[in-house]
Amino acid sequence: MDKLIFLQRAAPPKPPLGQPCNGCGVCCAAATCPLARLALGQWRGPCRALEWDAALACYRCGLLRQPQAYLRWLPAALGPWFGRRARRWIAAGVACDSSANVAD
Repeated sequence: MDKLIFLQRAAPPKPPLGQPCNGCGVCCAAATCPLARLALGQWRGPCRALEWDAALACYRCGLLRQPQAYLRWLPAALGPWFGRRARRWIAAGVACDSSANVAD
């Protein structure tokens, strides 16, 4: 089934599966990860925590960058701790794990 997603024109192209993550945003725009499902209760994409970083011209996970903005119940002191745990859980920035086919 084809799915239409919208991303910034300046976003980097999706890397091949298994190649280093470049912040293209395809994975998070196409489907929510286990972290978003658990923490945000969101089962369908695009993930509402997907953030565009204009300075870096790439997408980043808001749950990792500023978890308190999405998890109002999280004490500010636990933000860095949550971000580190979340980064490991979803393996952010490690390798592309999206098998989505991308067309322009």
